Amino acid sequence: MEVEGLGWLLVPLHQLVSWVAAGAMVFGGVVPYIPQYRDIRRTQNADGFSTHVCLVLLVANILRILFWFGRHFESPLLWQSIVMILTMLLMLKLCTEVRVANELNVKRRSFSATDSKDEELKAPPRRPYLDFDTHHFWHWSSFADYVQCVLAFTGVAGYVTYLSIDSALFVETLGFLAVLTEAMLGVPQLYRNYRHRSTEGMSLKMVLMWTSGDTFKTVYFLLNGAPLQFSVCGLLQVMVDLAILGQAYAFAHHPQKPVPHAVHPVSAKAL
Repeated sequence: MEVEGLGWLLVPLHQLVSWVAAGAMVFGGVVPYIPQYRDIRRTQNADGFSTHVCLVLLVANILRILFWFGRHFESPLLWQSIVMILTMLLMLKLCTEVRVANELNVKRRSFSATDSKDEELKAPPRRPYLDFDTHHFWHWSSFADYVQCVLAFTGVAGYVTYLSIDSALFVETLGFLAVLTEAMLGVPQLYRNYRHRSTEGMSLKMVLMWTSGDTFKTVYFLLNGAPLQFSVCGLLQVMVDLAILGQAYAFAHHPQKPVPHAVHPVSAKAL
């Protein structure tokens, strides 16, 4: 009788918990980037953060949105992708502005050469439309170039999805690629840390929030019956987060001895 009497309370309480969980899914993914964003603005140095993290998340969330058109999943996951795309564009804008301000003597690189004001690009280039040097991919000097690249990718991927939306195999493959790409989120940071044998400039708070957020997200997938791809890749993402935390611990307790080198005016670059 007591359980039946509390029914009026349990139903709205369950609804409230569902709303809170949905809100955490939508906005929780962007919280880890707040301390990193503030650190970059405070120090005016973006070397410790790999902008390839932004690339991975932009690709993953664009593919996830396209996957939704072929197989509808929960709305909070869709809105999470939209919010994450906007957040990554803000991170790219800040990192680009800071990097360009610190690299005054470096040749400007762009995705679209026709829009560049660089003196070297005013001469007739060998490639009239794109300054698409693979060695400088995703390391351009203008935020507008990143936006152009993202729009180009979205247009091509969207057109292919439109043509193949009736294929169940294509839709499932698209969903797998979306979550697998997102699962590789920490890999650029993992590689950067390994290459430099240091986690200096990386926000440890960001990685801790990655780990807690990915753990929550994976549990959410399992409990809400999300497509299998989401759960499997969520577990992989947690493993990568733990590997980065392991790097932070190892490099803090066994720091690499500094090697004397000539000082250059150009700041070191992350990936």
